[in-house]
Amino acid sequence: MRRSSSILTRLAGAAAGVVLAAATVLTVALPAQAATLTQVTGFGSNPGSLAMYAYRPDNLPANAPAVVLLHGCTQNASGYFANSGWQKYADLWKFALIVPQQSSANNSSTCFNWFETGDTARGQGEALSIKQMVDYAKTNYGTDAGRVYVSGLSAGGAMSAVMLATYPDVFAAGSVIAGIPYRCATSSTTAYSCMNPGVDKTPAQWGDLVRAAYSGYPGPRPRVAIWHGTSDYTVAVASATESRDQWTNVLGVSQTPTSTASLPAGTSLETYGNDAVRVYRVSGMGHGTPVDPGSAVDQCGTAAAYFLDTICSTYRDALFFGLDGGSTPSPTPTASPTVSPSPTGSPSPSPTTPPVCVTASNYAHVAAGRAYQSLGYAYALGSNEKMGLYNTYYTTALRQTAPNYWVIGC
Repeated sequence: MRRSSSILTRLAGAAAGVVLAAATVLTVALPAQAATLTQVTGFGSNPGSLAMYAYRPDNLPANAPAVVLLHGCTQNASGYFANSGWQKYADLWKFALIVPQQSSANNSSTCFNWFETGDTARGQGEALSIKQMVDYAKTNYGTDAGRVYVSGLSAGGAMSAVMLATYPDVFAAGSVIAGIPYRCATSSTTAYSCMNPGVDKTPAQWGDLVRAAYSGYPGPRPRVAIWHGTSDYTVAVASATESRDQWTNVLGVSQTPTSTASLPAGTSLETYGNDAVRVYRVSGMGHGTPVDPGSAVDQCGTAAAYFLDTICSTYRDALFFGLDGGSTPSPTPTASPTVSPSPTGSPSPSPTTPPVCVTASNYAHVAAGRAYQSLGYAYALGSNEKMGLYNTYYTTALRQTAPNYWVIGC
């Protein structure tokens, strides 16, 4: 039996009642089809002693994407699957879900052990078990090794950061919901201070912790979305900023956002670099996964303890991952963002002429001819950089580098 820890009951996922009701919720939410969340055994050596569950929508095509979902403390795989809304988009856009489950033998509150060095290092413990689940899906379900993503809440959010740090060669992007920067804690004792009041480090210090997780790794790094409620008293709100500092440093982009937007439910969105890092701050929301029950395409989930009725974070993460059938964004290189080249034959602006910079809503940019819209999204004219949703709520700074050629950021 592996160690048992009472750490982080407050780092919650769903309450016990939510877990007991998960089967009922799942029955209501599932369409009439054969696909169900199913336990998988024999997926690897499993050094972290985790359970694997998987969901494959009916008619899943070959080379489909896969998303790993990591539940919070006191939660389990079926409860998170049922309430988070991920099944809706897996069915709609045809991708597989991999849902690891912690046991009380590993942690008495069923938290993933994001604070134990043996579980947060490449090739060891729980991190390796999760990676073996991804490998199993690739071999047995035919999922695309280049389109694997991870998302988690609280302790699962912290473990999501672990997977992005230790396996940047496996994950193309990830989402950290009410989580904590990678390697903030290295023991159960230090975990509490990471939760609240939080730990302050420089972006370089945070970035060095990630780089050390896979020393010498030369490849691209995953893109990261960070979610946090402004009234979260379980994991300090400052953790969102510290996570931002960590991942912007790792991805080589500034800690100053290139664009901001106001979204429903009092949610603000800050975008960093060429959409390398996103930070969503949900006004007045406590500790939990943001959901928005309803039938519209941008609504999802079931409101319950630690599933908070605000905005559908799953929908926005699915778009961020490129799961809606559009072009999947490539991982951002570790170097500073590359300046978009001028099109062939287009003259560069005179060095003595200051660049034209305009900050406006995406709708206004399209109306003025600085951008165009396709399938509900706005794209910068010339560079074709994706700016976000085509509406008045998304605001982007565009800089003109040549006639009819605009790039994001001034």
